[in-house]
Amino acid sequence: MASNSNETVKTDSGLPVKRTYSKKDLAKFNVDGEEPGKFPFTRGLYPSMYRERLWTMRQYSGFGTAEETNKRFKFLLEHGQTGLSLAFDLPTQTGRDSDDPQSEGEVGRTGVAISSIKDMMTCFDSIPLGKVSTSMTINSTASTLLSLYIAVAESQGVSPAELRGTTQNDILKEYIARNTYIYPPKPSIRLIGDMIEYCSKSVPQWYPISISGYHMREAGCNAVQELAFTFANAIEYIETCVDRGLKVDSFAPRLSFFFCCTMEFFEEVAKFRAARRIYARIMKERFHAKNAKSMHLRFHVQTSGESLTAQQVDNNVVRVTLEALAAVLGGCQSLHTNSRDEALALPTEESVKIALRTQQIIAMETGVTKTVDPLAGSYYVEYLTGRIEEEVARYLKKIDRMGGALAAVEKGFFQEEIRNNAYRLKKEIDENKRVIVGVNKFQDPHDVEPKLNKIDLELEQRQIARLREMKNSRDRTKVDHALSALQKAAEGQENLMPLIVQAVKSYATLGEISGTLRAVFGRYEPKFSF
Repeated sequence: MASNSNETVKTDSGLPVKRTYSKKDLAKFNVDGEEPGKFPFTRGLYPSMYRERLWTMRQYSGFGTAEETNKRFKFLLEHGQTGLSLAFDLPTQTGRDSDDPQSEGEVGRTGVAISSIKDMMTCFDSIPLGKVSTSMTINSTASTLLSLYIAVAESQGVSPAELRGTTQNDILKEYIARNTYIYPPKPSIRLIGDMIEYCSKSVPQWYPISISGYHMREAGCNAVQELAFTFANAIEYIETCVDRGLKVDSFAPRLSFFFCCTMEFFEEVAKFRAARRIYARIMKERFHAKNAKSMHLRFHVQTSGESLTAQQVDNNVVRVTLEALAAVLGGCQSLHTNSRDEALALPTEESVKIALRTQQIIAMETGVTKTVDPLAGSYYVEYLTGRIEEEVARYLKKIDRMGGALAAVEKGFFQEEIRNNAYRLKKEIDENKRVIVGVNKFQDPHDVEPKLNKIDLELEQRQIARLREMKNSRDRTKVDHALSALQKAAEGQENLMPLIVQAVKSYATLGEISGTLRAVFGRYEPKFSF
């Protein structure tokens, strides 16, 4: 948007932007001599980056029943996707079985319904888990979903040590922005510590947590806040593991991150470059990591769902392309491109294919992968990288003074910051100070809604019938014994992962496992809300 030359121009994060930049603007940031693959990794984790290996192309999938999701997975793999990414419905996310009365109307709507080991077996039928990498967007029930995945892999003859993938498992951002929590924060963080410890010993190629700025960004925070709040949460998780006696270098190489990429192109590229530098310094200076891999910020990026519009949906293809390009220029390890129709419904196969082709065209046709960190040395990008680092450091000091991320969550600090920024953005759109093409400018009165993906209204009843049949045919004594053992362990300090694995193998359901833990831990009731 053109602006008066006398106005103060700012990025989305409120950083002032000069008309032009020169070498003198970089004097205090000391960027000379930084190389890809070397501390502090501003220019990339690896010396050759995409010249040697492209990012993993994931498309977020999962809807309806396990059978439908299995078909979509096979479709994506056949069209060149290199990793699976699994979405779950709200009952699965909040620890309720499909036949729970409170699940009514939500089964299979926002993702796939998974209540038992049978559902998980169907979801991955004929998909070799020893050969694919799977990312699961799941938090409160992450320990159960990973246990189900392990059990299914073992039924295929694949050992846990061979499994590759990620569980999101970031509960702090649920209290901050997304709200699919079950238990209070402290026992929830205990479960995360259990998973990190268990995976470091038994599932060594798995990333047990993906510390997520994405949802906070989608809720309304800016790029600086996204990094600051994400790293504050990461510090909380790392301290949890260190406090239980784990050596930082024993688990830090398997921590991963998840960021959003939205439309402020150069700020987003700079954000990812700054993020690597900030994290490397946190790990080296605060946690005294020795292994370079402990200082590596490995991150997945998803293009911004919030930036998609229900109006003129084909414009979203352009938005997603620019956001994906910024993520690649910023050096992501994994990328999901949103589909053009996601502001209206779960995407159609045609829309998903266009989104996947967007990544493939960037990788194969643009030439941006031929050299590492191609925007390095841009006065503007380097300046933004340094300024973002400065602003993130200010936030982290403030959060430290509050007592850390958990204390900041309980005080409502993150929630208030996000709420204020979201209000500012909405006000700018309403007052036409921020242009959204097709929404508050260049509207089209003849815009036509595209053909949308429709969820079969009968799937909920079919899912419930299958679940009840499974419950009636299993060995109830074995289930009760497994749940009793889990409850006893939850009342003490034992690592709960082996008991949850045993429970799912005994055909205990997700809802039964969550209910057992809820009886011990209690249910979280928020003090603050948007």
